[in-house]
Amino acid sequence: MPDTHQAPLARFTVLDLTRVRSGPTAVRQLADWGARVIKIEAPVKPGSGEAMGGPRHGPDFQNLHRNKRSLTLDLKDPEGIEIFRKLVRAADVVVENFRPDVKGRLGIDYQALRPLNPRLVYASISGFGQSGPYRDRPGFDQIAQGMGGLMSITGIPGQGPVRVGIPIADLSAGIFCAMGILVALLEREVSGEGQQVETSLLAAQIAMLDFQAARWLIAHEVPGQAGNDHPTSIPTGVFRTGDGHINIASAGDEIYVRLCHALEAPALAEHPDYKTGRLRSQNRKALNAAIEEITRTRPSAEWIERLNAAGVPCGPIYTIDQVFADPQVRHLGIAQAVEHPVLGRTELVGQAVNLSRTPSRLVSASPDPGEHTEAILKELGYGDGDIAGLRERGVV
Repeated sequence: MPDTHQAPLARFTVLDLTRVRSGPTAVRQLADWGARVIKIEAPVKPGSGEAMGGPRHGPDFQNLHRNKRSLTLDLKDPEGIEIFRKLVRAADVVVENFRPDVKGRLGIDYQALRPLNPRLVYASISGFGQSGPYRDRPGFDQIAQGMGGLMSITGIPGQGPVRVGIPIADLSAGIFCAMGILVALLEREVSGEGQQVETSLLAAQIAMLDFQAARWLIAHEVPGQAGNDHPTSIPTGVFRTGDGHINIASAGDEIYVRLCHALEAPALAEHPDYKTGRLRSQNRKALNAAIEEITRTRPSAEWIERLNAAGVPCGPIYTIDQVFADPQVRHLGIAQAVEHPVLGRTELVGQAVNLSRTPSRLVSASPDPGEHTEAILKELGYGDGDIAGLRERGVV
């Protein structure tokens, strides 16, 4: 079991029924801060094939399921359900991302579990919500990216819809879910009662549109694709240099003037076509071309140093290996190591927020299936003979 000494969430027990990505992302947020997580998964059956999410010892699975214990349990078996109900009685949180109809059939929905433990916080992630016309549709990140509007504003103008390079709907839903769980646990300290927490890939994706959504809701503008250019802060985008490309972000008149002087092109600051933000937006292509004529004359590193010194946000465009080699990234320590019994020392992506007194910790690698089944069952009072019988019957 992970060492949760003085960890901020060490007093909470979480039952993890999640699969694929959005649910595991939510539980990972809790596990990294010390919650006692029991990952409940179906007993491995010979010839069942590889589960979605890649191999158990692959990068994706290992990064998602650290800091957890694994219990194999057949939730379709009455004995398996009885073991689960015993766990629920002592748990603080259940997290699941089954389709709404599935958990009802299994008898593990909130209405079925609340009588066992009125303090239970029951968190659900679905593709489209727990109710409504799409409630029973299977959810998938790219579907949510499309329905949530993201693919219509991603990519080069005229290119057609483009997905972003990470499962942003899955990840956002997981993080929003974890935040909801923490709010519910805080509220429980006042009321003494648990409650259900719900989010969906679709809702999370729409929330992540942020100012792009507000452009429609408030100003009735339909945003389109802007490629590498920022849709409203101009000039902000990708510019070619003497040896590659860099990002430059110039939002507002003051920073734009700084940019022009750092480029040694003060005439651009006074040019009648670029004097205001509205004019820079209208003449975006010409302005970007004029800037790039200058940036192409020097290497990226020189421009990055020069522009940052002038107070103009600017940075390199890294490949992933370059990201983790950057000195500031290394200083932040976001890549953290754990020891895996098969893989050895393995680096994973840590949390993006730090607490000065009770930081998050990566203390154990992702477990093998059922690695902690015996220990967890003994904690529930099962003896060696009981456990052997459960194994023989395929319950665990």
